[in-house]
Amino acid sequence: MSAAKPKNVLVFIADQLRADHLGFAGNTVVRTPHLDRLAAESMVFTDATVTNPTCMPNRASLLTGRWPSAHGTRCNGITMDPDASNLVRTLSCGGYLTTAVGKLHHQNMGWGFEPVQLAEIEATDPLLVDARASDARARPRTPGWDKWEDKAAHDEQFIPLPRDYYGYGHVDLVIGHGDRPGGHYVHWARERGVDPLTVGGAENAPRRLESWDQVYQTGIPADLHPSAYVGERAAGHLAGFAEAGEPFFMFVSFPDPHHPYSPPEGYADMYSPDEVQLPVGFYQDHAQSPPHIRHMLERRGEPNEDPTMTFAADEAQFRQALAAQYGLITLMDEQIGRVLAALEENGLAEDTIVVFTSDHGDLFGDHGLMLKHFSHYRAVTNVPLAIRVPGLAAGTSDALVSTADLAPTLLDLTGTPRYRGIQGLSLVPLLEGEAESVREALIIEEDQPFGLPGLPGPVRTRSVLTRQGRLTRYFGTEVTELYDHGVDREELNNVAGQEKFKELQDALTVAMLEGMAELADEGIAPTAAA
Repeated sequence: MSAAKPKNVLVFIADQLRADHLGFAGNTVVRTPHLDRLAAESMVFTDATVTNPTCMPNRASLLTGRWPSAHGTRCNGITMDPDASNLVRTLSCGGYLTTAVGKLHHQNMGWGFEPVQLAEIEATDPLLVDARASDARARPRTPGWDKWEDKAAHDEQFIPLPRDYYGYGHVDLVIGHGDRPGGHYVHWARERGVDPLTVGGAENAPRRLESWDQVYQTGIPADLHPSAYVGERAAGHLAGFAEAGEPFFMFVSFPDPHHPYSPPEGYADMYSPDEVQLPVGFYQDHAQSPPHIRHMLERRGEPNEDPTMTFAADEAQFRQALAAQYGLITLMDEQIGRVLAALEENGLAEDTIVVFTSDHGDLFGDHGLMLKHFSHYRAVTNVPLAIRVPGLAAGTSDALVSTADLAPTLLDLTGTPRYRGIQGLSLVPLLEGEAESVREALIIEEDQPFGLPGLPGPVRTRSVLTRQGRLTRYFGTEVTELYDHGVDREELNNVAGQEKFKELQDALTVAMLEGMAELADEGIAPTAAA
């Protein structure tokens, strides 16, 4: 490729997809031929790790190259700062056409706290929900600046997003998850004769799992499914990019396979619950696990009051959910294949960097648990990451890399100057085969304004991950987790506080302190000594 011609960038992101629920990651049940082909032409990072195992914080980290404690979206419910420098806006200012298709989740989707969560917040941190209180950092803007992704408003009418929405010149929006999310998708489906709000959902499902309302076959046909919308719109934009002849950045974000696990006909029966395997540790001994994890396991089969929160599944729930999720993954894979085919057909493939990743994982039966939050087991922090760069060799890397590394990597690959305060590291030395690693340790953050039984809120969790193991501290409590990855890669045995593992715990404690210190915000440059 000519050095004078900037590379295009195409980023695929799945929602709540763990790293090993893909064919190229060694999964022998789920069928993902298009992603497998992409991976075979890419550098695949097997130890890619989130900055935070939650949607909004980690998506903001992907765009900014910064950890949540620096960019400010420390938990779901905090709108990403629209004035912050980020990858997309920087590329846009450099002449790139910038488009997003699918779920963004840079702003709140319109629903608040569950009653039990609100009651705990009011008891432990009343200022957080006191309408009279102001934030430490004022954000004086035009009213409605943080309502662009409100699902209820989009359900009522088509609302185009403003130009330069976090740097995007155009957005085809999906809000939420499952078979009837909101946004522009709803109006697309209605124009084709199906209203997702009346046809989708568990209450309208031809089949559903009675013990957990997050598993059902949707009444939405496959060709009008949200994944089909994302695939159609993304493929269509590629023809426009080819005609324009300008470099482009397109973010293609699928709302699947996040729960509810609701595949359409043709995909709901694609996989049998009987063919999926129980993971190692589904029935593990949790005697040394944190109290909130033990509390869940004592109530196996009882979904949490908040359907987005971690709980311990019984075997039937796990098997039915995994079979349904595999159907959604294959549907998504087909739509990714559709977009990649359009990339080839429009003569853009040889000039386009392609990335595939996920915003976070899903426990999905590991340790007997489902979903995410309040846990840093590898199933939820380890995400797929494949980067195909024209002209660079494919391969596999086990380097410790982070979601925050994508912004500096893509800026470097496109020859775009960086802004101050990026905390992620460029993966270009790994992609070019000049290095085998870029860091020795990674910090994972998680903040929640509420807790769970056994873990009172507000919750501030920090983990450090190294080649040797993982150390997790639940600050404000006595709870600590320590896993020696040399003998316990599956993280089945918490050895925190044991004399035999004191040297490892001490070393990881130092790594955590140093890692947290490195995340101090350096986004504003000093202009004088005093």
